[in-house]
Amino acid sequence: MSDAAKLTSTQYIEHHLQHLTLNLHNFAFATKNATGFWVLNVDTLVVSSLIGIIFIAGFYVAARKATASVPGPWQNFVEMLVEFIDNQVKDTFHGRSQLIGPLALTIFVWVFLMNFMDLVPVDLFPRLVELSGIPYARFVPTADPNVTFALSLSVFILVMFFSIKVKGLGGFGKELLTTPFRTKNILVKLILMPFNFLFNLVEHLARPISLSLRLFGNLFAGELIFILIAILPWMVQWICGGAWALFHILIITLQAFIFMMLTIVYLALAVEEH
Repeated sequence: MSDAAKLTSTQYIEHHLQHLTLNLHNFAFATKNATGFWVLNVDTLVVSSLIGIIFIAGFYVAARKATASVPGPWQNFVEMLVEFIDNQVKDTFHGRSQLIGPLALTIFVWVFLMNFMDLVPVDLFPRLVELSGIPYARFVPTADPNVTFALSLSVFILVMFFSIKVKGLGGFGKELLTTPFRTKNILVKLILMPFNFLFNLVEHLARPISLSLRLFGNLFAGELIFILIAILPWMVQWICGGAWALFHILIITLQAFIFMMLTIVYLALAVEEH
């Protein structure tokens, strides 16, 4: 697939940036990127689902085999990770909810594992799926904006839910209309309400958009750089690829941490009185 005799550099890059798609109108698989609301990126759905199952299974095994005596390496790792994230939640979220801790853990680990797929050699899985007759497939879920927007939209829905649950529908509506500009003058308050609502609307909509685009942009750029390195002579690939992979480990971890922390911050703001 990466053979220069078969594909030019441009064709190679385009080939690796195409999804295996399924059109729900006629349930037909497409061999080129397709767009539309009823088009699913099958490769993204399959890979992200498998990664989620691996995450759940791994932590389930750790929980089932947990012991108060000398713990094994896997139990030690899981306990350290859970304690680390639990401390981040306690330092940031001051409300009461049994959902925030597990949510933060799930976001961090799942996003990290999806990001980690960027470190797999770019030709490894595509070559394997070619054996089954699938010409196109991408294996970095977070390099697909559909995934990052879906994650951020889920966070947005949770923020709205917690805001209404804690403050009530009336309290949340009042906050939208009376902040950030406050006044005791009734006439001035009425004049400022449209501006307050506009500012709050922009703020609430900007959060999921920035959250999703930050993750997508970093992982798409990382994926593209690995693809560009793959078209270099094989002697140079190992040097450039190894150096970029070491640096990229920091990026994928940092992006998962940022996504988790911003989620906690947004939920903390949703339950606090301003």
